[in-house]
Amino acid sequence: MAALRSSTTKTRTLTSSSVFLDSYRSYSNLSPPTAPSLAFDLLSRGSPLPPIPPDFPRSKLIPRTRFIVDGFRSAGDFSVSYFLSHFHSDHYAGLSPSWSKGLIFCSETTARLVVEILNILPFFVVSLSLGETVEIDGWDVTAVDANHCPGAVQFLFKAHGSERHRPEMYVHTGDFRFRDSMKLDPTLCEFIGADAVFLDTTYCNPKYVFPSQEESVEYVVSTIKRIRDQNKGPRESVLFLIATYVVGKEKILLEISRRCDCLLHVDGRKMGILSVLGFGDSGVFTQDISASNIHVVGWNLLGETWPYFRPNFVKMKELMTERGYSKAVGFVSTGWMYETKKDGFATRVKESLEIHLVPYSEHSNYEELREYVRFLRPKHVIPTVGMDVEKLHGKHAVALQKHFAGLVDETANKHEFLMAFHQKLGDADTMAGNDVASNTDKQDSAEGRESSYSEPLQSGEKSHLQAPYMSNDEDMAGGIKELKDCLPSWVTQNQILGLLKSSGGDIVAAASHFFEHETEFYEQAKAVTLSVPRNQNNCTEIESFPSQKSTQGQSICGLKNYLDNAKTPTRQKPTSPSSNLPKKRGLGTGNKPKKKGKSSSGLESSGCKQTTITKFFGRLEARASHDDGPCIVTADRLLENGNQTLTDADETYKQELDQFLQIIGGSMQRDSAALLLEQTKGNIDVAVDMYFSGSKLASGSKEILFSCSAHVDKDESLASSCTSKANISFEATTNLPTLFVRGSSTEDTSINNVSLPIEKYSPVEHACWKAGQPAPYLHLARTFDLVEREKGKIKTTAMLCNMFRSLLALSPDDVLPAVYLCTNRIAADHENMELNIGGSLVITALEEACGTSRSRIKEMYKTSGDFGDVAQECRQTQSLLGPPRPLSIHNLFCVLQKISVTTGAGSAIRRKNLAVNLMRSCREMEIKFLVRTLVRNLRIGAMMKTILPALAQAVVLNSYSRTQHMGSLESLKSQLQGISAAVAEAYNILPNLDLLIPSLLSKGIDFSASTLTMVPGTPIPPMLARITNGVSQVLKLFQGRAFTCEYKYDGQRAQIHKLADGSIRVFSRHMKESTSRFPDLIHIIKEIYKPEFSTFILDAEVVAVDRKNGCKLMSFQELSSRERGRKDSSITVNSIKTVGISAPSKEEVYKRFVS
Repeated sequence: MAALRSSTTKTRTLTSSSVFLDSYRSYSNLSPPTAPSLAFDLLSRGSPLPPIPPDFPRSKLIPRTRFIVDGFRSAGDFSVSYFLSHFHSDHYAGLSPSWSKGLIFCSETTARLVVEILNILPFFVVSLSLGETVEIDGWDVTAVDANHCPGAVQFLFKAHGSERHRPEMYVHTGDFRFRDSMKLDPTLCEFIGADAVFLDTTYCNPKYVFPSQEESVEYVVSTIKRIRDQNKGPRESVLFLIATYVVGKEKILLEISRRCDCLLHVDGRKMGILSVLGFGDSGVFTQDISASNIHVVGWNLLGETWPYFRPNFVKMKELMTERGYSKAVGFVSTGWMYETKKDGFATRVKESLEIHLVPYSEHSNYEELREYVRFLRPKHVIPTVGMDVEKLHGKHAVALQKHFAGLVDETANKHEFLMAFHQKLGDADTMAGNDVASNTDKQDSAEGRESSYSEPLQSGEKSHLQAPYMSNDEDMAGGIKELKDCLPSWVTQNQILGLLKSSGGDIVAAASHFFEHETEFYEQAKAVTLSVPRNQNNCTEIESFPSQKSTQGQSICGLKNYLDNAKTPTRQKPTSPSSNLPKKRGLGTGNKPKKKGKSSSGLESSGCKQTTITKFFGRLEARASHDDGPCIVTADRLLENGNQTLTDADETYKQELDQFLQIIGGSMQRDSAALLLEQTKGNIDVAVDMYFSGSKLASGSKEILFSCSAHVDKDESLASSCTSKANISFEATTNLPTLFVRGSSTEDTSINNVSLPIEKYSPVEHACWKAGQPAPYLHLARTFDLVEREKGKIKTTAMLCNMFRSLLALSPDDVLPAVYLCTNRIAADHENMELNIGGSLVITALEEACGTSRSRIKEMYKTSGDFGDVAQECRQTQSLLGPPRPLSIHNLFCVLQKISVTTGAGSAIRRKNLAVNLMRSCREMEIKFLVRTLVRNLRIGAMMKTILPALAQAVVLNSYSRTQHMGSLESLKSQLQGISAAVAEAYNILPNLDLLIPSLLSKGIDFSASTLTMVPGTPIPPMLARITNGVSQVLKLFQGRAFTCEYKYDGQRAQIHKLADGSIRVFSRHMKESTSRFPDLIHIIKEIYKPEFSTFILDAEVVAVDRKNGCKLMSFQELSSRERGRKDSSITVNSIKTVGISAPSKEEVYKRFVS
């Protein structure tokens, strides 16, 4: 075997591309590949590698490099530099003997395991010695011990800096267990203040406070010694079983051997791995099963640890008996086993068997994680373990980062944030290059000057600015304006000058100092405003500086005179508490418009009028009106003459909107109501009629009907911003901040993606799975959760439409099962297919799946009244060892159908086991809606008449997205409404989703109601009667049109179908098959129909008759007293004693067929 490359002996500087090319050539000479690697082909020609895919997990990528850590499963031709932190399968997943995609940098111990256990060619493995720094592609890389398993390391990455730029530094912990000695590591100490720490957040939860490794090891050793002492004899009678991973827990094994002075038995595979680790000849382990009563076994042999520990006493007893012992004691060592509510460590006992759950962990507990971050004090913490850690700003990643608030270097983050604004403004200037370089230097030294910043100016104090680098008034005015653009509108001119003075003219440092003392500055400005008459301005504008056209000397003189005369008025105590006092950074600081058109405080009315820090994000220009497509609503509001009072037209419009919302009881969102009023030109009566009549305008999707969508808070002052006033110039709103941000938000919305407007939703990018993968039930569950909370039909339809768009784009075969699950069905109604699961069985399944007692479940159900909410709460309080295997839509649907047909002896247990397996596979809110599906009460408020139009609209949008020719949603309005109506009509003709959905998907935008026809055997939804208040209401409904009427028989609706095979089936008004109830009806139909009608559908009323009394019609109640029959058995004609039925005559049947 070729020797491994060692950074210690052969090289201290290397270029990964060059080493990879040499390695690949050696690999090709050994076993020529069928096709050369794309990376090899590009690098050999001197071409750059492809860019990193945008969906690559960011927790595995070192910024501004192509270094990938533990990301072999996502490997590609975009990188040849891969780092393996340790030899655990969840980190080396993706490696195989045929690996040739790049170099694998790892510790020397891990390198031996990779080569000898995984059979990776040594050409591609580069070992790094602990503590030694190696330069790779211009970055210094150092591996330090991670205190995890043998060979586990943390990777330290440092870029080469310059005199003006501080070097970037990143720490990737892999899996690690923090210990105090790490604080003394000089190499690790150099990374204090790193740009980011990629942190092992396995136990990032305050409930994980398990003890140190030493305490856990002491417990195991002392327990073994105690039991051995208690059972001393001529022969060992107790078998000790120690569960371990393939690599890991060696500290426990070595300490047991040392303290108990004994050998430990391992099997051949384990001995091979221990030999690679250097323990083979240590005199600690043996393969002789009789040489020791302490045996090392595989991890899951003593029991399953997910979702909670379930001991396997059966297997344990087999081992004990097989190896000739009378008692067995097992140890399962992991942090997941820690139970804070118990005193001491937990045990499981059965007869002569006992298992000790030892909270020995090779991952850091919660307090250790915080201590490590406190020690390094990085700018950012990037979680590497969690539900959505692949996305830096994912919901759960952000939640994990909150645990380290106050421990990271927030000052550095603040400087970095403000510097971005400064550079953005500098880029617009002709001297941008010089400004950026200058300010970068200032940022490097800003932290050193931070302690010298003065407190906010006191009242009456002169604000002299001595800035030797500002040689003239033009520089001074530019600096003031630049800082002014970064601060709220209420900041006074003297405060700005004071900030520049205290910071030595550094814009970033001045802004940073302001936000650190924002409350004090606000109090000063408020006091100044209250002491100045309302008709006066409390600051002098920049334009009042001496003329910039004067000579340099005159300019400097004039500037000094100006500064000498600039005084802050005497501070006065405010007469009333300020309601606008800033509470948190980013909240309103007095420049927000109040609700209902009231004017703001005097501070705003008389304060300086300038743009705010949000100017950086851009402002819609006057030309960005309807001519440029859909408008974007901003927080800017049209003001007349600069005053924050609504015009008469605005006030009238607001009153009309309030009146309309009051009439409809507030059941419509305010922005939707504003759009509806706009379409009706302010006519409230017409708007109300449209709303209650279910007009498409009121019930269709907002994004389909209109091209405006609001991206601001639902404030009354903004409700009409998307109306005809949107095309008025935005320049009149310079005294209000704009909330319009160019580009899409960086905030993660992976859970709420389907709630995006239709035009912004990407079926592929916003989906939670990828093409080729089975569609997860999580996609439906997230949508159900949003739909359940949404009260508006428009938004509900839009969310369902987005959900189906992703299914159509990525998993079209899962559309049909998804529709069934959305409608809480597993088959068509007429198939009478029921789940046959009751509440008791669901409780039993929950009890087993979630580990919650039956009494507790019942108590929770009494409180919430919903089994779904109970299941969700049970799962939230349950600790899992890892994310469950995803539950797919297809598998769920198949299992539900399997549950339905499970009958016979023991069927209840089999159905329960199927339900338990489903529950254990649930993630997030899946279990909530799974349980609701099982109890047949989904509770999302969406019915078939909502689901089918949403799917139809998704089909249209999906067909256009493929060809990239989809116009605006407004232009597709008629087509979307048309196909929605066509699908609804087709369902009325053929209510069989097994036929309707495939036809819709195959026809696409060409689908029409005439595509499908009635099929005997599939019942048609009947036109049911509606109760009226009398004849007058009937006449009013028909509005003078001619109509006919007939007496209603007091019987049961029956839809009689003759199929092509000659069989006859009867369906009820609810489209449930009731053939077994009416054997006499079948007999009558067979006698009266003509043979030339091979198939037919007859809609009739079955009426009870008394044949003994001249076929007297009987009541409905007597008809209902007949025997009902069952699904698998029918009643016989002879069993019908007194109540017969009447059917149409032969002539009437023929007449109905012909008509």
